[in-house]
Amino acid sequence: MLVKTYAAALQSINARTVTVEVNCTPGSYFQLVGLPDAAIKESQDRIISAIDSAGFKFPGKRVVINMSPADLRKEGSAYDLPLAIGILAADEQIPAESLEHYMIMGELSLDGSLRPIRGALPIAIQARAEGYRGLILPRQNAREAAVVNRLEVYGAESLSEVIQMLSGRGAIPRMEVDTRRTFAEAQRETLFDFAEVRGQENVKRALEVAAAGGHNVLMIGAPGSGKSMMAKRLPSILPPFTLGESLETTKIYSVAGKLGQDVTLMTSRPFRAPHHSISPAALVGGGSNPQPGEISLAHHGVLFLDELPEFNRNVLEVMRQPLEDRMVTVARARFSVDYPASFMLVAAMNPCPCGYYNHPTRPCECTPQQVQRYLGKVSGPLLDRIDLQVEIAPVPFEKLSEEVPSESSAAICARVVAAREVQNRRFADHPSVHCNAQMTPQLMQLHARPDARGLERLRTAMERLNLSARAYDRILKVSRTIADLEGSEQIQHQHIAEAIQYRSLDRGNWGQQ
Repeated sequence: MLVKTYAAALQSINARTVTVEVNCTPGSYFQLVGLPDAAIKESQDRIISAIDSAGFKFPGKRVVINMSPADLRKEGSAYDLPLAIGILAADEQIPAESLEHYMIMGELSLDGSLRPIRGALPIAIQARAEGYRGLILPRQNAREAAVVNRLEVYGAESLSEVIQMLSGRGAIPRMEVDTRRTFAEAQRETLFDFAEVRGQENVKRALEVAAAGGHNVLMIGAPGSGKSMMAKRLPSILPPFTLGESLETTKIYSVAGKLGQDVTLMTSRPFRAPHHSISPAALVGGGSNPQPGEISLAHHGVLFLDELPEFNRNVLEVMRQPLEDRMVTVARARFSVDYPASFMLVAAMNPCPCGYYNHPTRPCECTPQQVQRYLGKVSGPLLDRIDLQVEIAPVPFEKLSEEVPSESSAAICARVVAAREVQNRRFADHPSVHCNAQMTPQLMQLHARPDARGLERLRTAMERLNLSARAYDRILKVSRTIADLEGSEQIQHQHIAEAIQYRSLDRGNWGQQ
């Protein structure tokens, strides 16, 4: 008897429907075709044991299984459950009438219990798009999948539960989630607050500008000056997640297998801080079975690279294209996948090997050549893509001992949100542009034109600092954000002047003793 069950294969952060065709005929043979990987080929032993544990018998017949489309690579153990159900239905041990209404996914243990899978959210989205009535999957993934409305989601504990449901002899409670209410209730206060940061008003201002316009930022200063401390607090002043942003980021974490069990949606912007020993594939994504990298896990959030010159230069250079396109493409001989990578890059570094160049009290032990060589570890093209470059001085004792609290993250965030609302209205007709940092040259011509004094000041800076055309664009984008924070329709000369101050490493005499 020929029976079909339905599953899904993950591609990038989306899913494609896979039809599992099972045919049982007289004979003694088992064959699995349709580009399965090793984990799927090994599923026969797991399925035999699970079927026995559920009180059924693996058919002693000729069993041929085709996973269609046959040219799509299938990976992982999540196909165990649809394969087992298809085998039992093809052998007429369970009815097959209801199988066409459900997409089924799950990994089987030898005792027939179900183990969680990756990618439940994109699989649920695909099931709804294909018109299936429901999705059957492990209980641990049910809440994640149930955020997709207009789809019945059933979380099962074991193969026996699924068989009883499909046979009409039992029922699995349907998992239901009020997505919007759950999302609103789950948003919570951040653990870090700028009220805990003493002094560093100029750096806080730079981070406020960066958050308001979605700009990349580099902090350079001596050890202990507060670079990492402030970077960790940047998400606290970013605009709250929208439901659409949360869904997209949750899909990435689901595909990567980094979403906790019984989690519905991510409610706070991600903050990723990889170690400087990271490989290029781990940063941008890839591997023999491509997975999202750190830059995609930071989608709609912050990627923090501490001790920037310590990263391998090849690792840093692979970020250049994603920083511009906000998308990374992982290409292989037979296929390619695209991962979204719209993140804010926040980097920190010491000014020299010893860390005390330009320090007000401690002498630097490095020669000018050592300083330049250290800064040269970060390429000019990458620095061009960083909108704000800020020097950080150590906090004096008077500031550290102040009892007056600093401005809170909530107060800064209110100004950031107001500036983002201005940008949302400005770019309402451009769905791919959400903030000033994403402006195209055409949009810059319309919205980032300075007044006459500002244009002259920018001309002078370009000539004196020998800035690149990309730096010119960055200054105008940052100026537009500063104007938005002040509620100014026109970019004025003081906005240009402040933006120029955020190009520390472009100054010709920086690093010269």
